Amino acid sequence: MSDYPDVPESILKVIRAVCSRLPETVEERAWTGVRWRVRTRTFAHVLVVEPGRPASYADAAGLAEPATVLTFRSEAPELDVLLRSGPPFFATPWGQDTVGMLVDDADEDELSELLTDSYCLLAPRKLAESVDRPGT
Repeated sequence: MSDYPDVPESILKVIRAVCSRLPETVEERAWTGVRWRVRTRTFAHVLVVEPGRPASYADAAGLAEPATVLTFRSEAPELDVLLRSGPPFFATPWGQDTVGMLVDDADEDELSELLTDSYCLLAPRKLAESVDRPGT
């Protein structure tokens, strides 16, 4: 059992609604927070980050107070735009295609588009092709 805070149910509800519509998605508890996978690949992870813990997340997001963070995958050119735009987005110190996002006040439509794109980057081609992508 994690000694980190639980992700607020209101945020889980939004992310869960998007991810549950994607084929062969599995939701599971992560070392902290909750992650979603397609086959063995994690395309989304949401957790509460406190100042200094987990340190890699807190440092990357520059947090001075607790916040809920979502990490997901992206690719150029959107990846470059997200990373250059600043808050609520930030670069993570792992994975060149991984983006962090503060989601406490996130827009549901934006989350849907970002999570669906992340899924499609990691899903097998046939699964990705079967998905209706928001914003296209």
